[in-house]
Amino acid sequence: QLQLVESGGGLVQPGGSLKLSCAAAGRTLEYSNVGWFRQAPGKEREGVSCISHSDGSTYYADSVKGRFTISRDNAKKTVTLQMHSLKPEDTGVYYCAADAASKIISRIQALCAPKYEHDYWGQGTQVNVSI
Repeated sequence: QLQLVESGGGLVQPGGSLKLSCAAAGRTLEYSNVGWFRQAPGKEREGVSCISHSDGSTYYADSVKGRFTISRDNAKKTVTLQMHSLKPEDTGVYYCAADAASKIISRIQALCAPKYEHDYWGQGTQVNVSI
């Protein structure tokens, strides 16, 4: 069983930045597809950004393109989501999700689809963008 732990959430003013990290307790994420999802109050969960393990390809939701960057730090065994130019509509609980190691996907976009069934989920970290 893979236990995912998110960190880095908090309160930030519009235009500010936050860096979220996802770590697997005691294990590496190097061989897993990983995604960041978010859920705002009263809204369905949406895929924000995902990264594959096989070729490092990435996907970003249109709403975050150019502002968010997903990356791996294999030395630290983490996947990070760097968020810049934050907007109030970025507010929500951000979840990290991961597949079992070595799972192959045909399209990176599928990894971030709401219906994609990731094998593991973290508990979430709250991001609030407000004055």
